[in-house]
Amino acid sequence: MKLRFVWVGKTKSVPVRALVREYLDRISKFAAIEVIELRDRNDVGGDTRRIIDKEGEDILSRTAGAPCLIALDERGRELGSVELAALIEKHRLAGTKQITFAIGGYGGLSRRVRDRADVVLALSRMTLTHELARVLLAEQVYRAFTIIHDLPYQK
Repeated sequence: MKLRFVWVGKTKSVPVRALVREYLDRISKFAAIEVIELRDRNDVGGDTRRIIDKEGEDILSRTAGAPCLIALDERGRELGSVELAALIEKHRLAGTKQITFAIGGYGGLSRRVRDRADVVLALSRMTLTHELARVLLAEQVYRAFTIIHDLPYQK
């Protein structure tokens, strides 16, 4: 199984980038990893709606044909760690070749991305920065694999 992470913007904070890298390295022991960082779309003007829509188009163009797209959005449903592990394991056992996780930019995800997604998940009902969402997602995916493989969680 391959895990693809598609998000908008570079992870600028050095400590955040280090945490994301740490968890992605841990996940890579269980699955192939691909990270796609799309550029911020502030080039379309200061209208947040236009920025979100353009970033959504970019996400959709990079996730076309994805067998399983999981969009991260505060309006999505919340899962516990065990439930996320069960979702990933269900796809693994079904032979899903790739799960793609998408995180929008600072304004969030477009409606078109949420509508296209197979699952829309919320990491929290609280609003998170898109950089912090990357850390939480990577950590929870790693935790899911430790649950799936009945391994103690490595800190």
